[in-house]
Amino acid sequence: MKLISINKIIISVFILSFTTSCSIIKFPFKAAKNVKKSIVKKKDKSNNQYERFIRNMSSEERYKWYIRTYSKIAVDQMKKNKIPASIKLAQGLVESGAGGSNLALKSNNHFGIKCHQEWRGKKVYHDDDEKDECFRKYKNAEESYKDHSEFLTTRGRYSFLFKLPNKDYVKWANGLKKAGYATDPRYPEKLITVIEKYKLWKFDGSKKQITKSKRSRDEKSNNDSNYVVKKGDTLYSISKKYNISINEIKKKNKLKNDQLNIGQRLKI
Repeated sequence: MKLISINKIIISVFILSFTTSCSIIKFPFKAAKNVKKSIVKKKDKSNNQYERFIRNMSSEERYKWYIRTYSKIAVDQMKKNKIPASIKLAQGLVESGAGGSNLALKSNNHFGIKCHQEWRGKKVYHDDDEKDECFRKYKNAEESYKDHSEFLTTRGRYSFLFKLPNKDYVKWANGLKKAGYATDPRYPEKLITVIEKYKLWKFDGSKKQITKSKRSRDEKSNNDSNYVVKKGDTLYSISKKYNISINEIKKKNKLKNDQLNIGQRLKI
């Protein structure tokens, strides 16, 4: 009888110990889950506070804040990749509305760069030239600035830009439009206006802005470029040579088909 009682006591102690240990084991998992929820809530709250901070500023205040915040990154990228800091800042200001666009606030995309086939990062869908277009999503604004540099330096159609003087923001602004970065015909004018209004040329190391006479010559040169068709030329070969789309060549020259004649002059 005594043996049976002792066995019962041992079994009872074992069950009690097992039950207690299980409850102890479960507790940390519940706590971790609650901590994770707390972190998500704090992150959402932080994002909302940042968005309110941006939206509560006037347009002028936001532009000045943006320049103060991102000028160092733009200068660092200029030193590494030879893209004028004035151009990078101006593009960021114009494309993101000085950080106030939905694309910048929700996705940290400051340059309106779309996904394209090679993109393997996060994505977001946003109405632009067409409905629900795919845009790149970044962890932070600095990633967006770095990817903008990589986007320009690794694509052939922008290669001619790096032969331009890196302090000539007028030629760079017109060159970006020529290479097809934006569809807006006033894109160069918008960049140049922002650069000169906020003296962004200072970040390139320039002591003064480009004079109106030089600016007019650059713009005229950019608009009046002509190419004389030679034997063997095709619209495709010319488009590759000058980093311009076939459709744009056809549009500029009012071509109804792809046929070219030797000696024909084309506006490029």
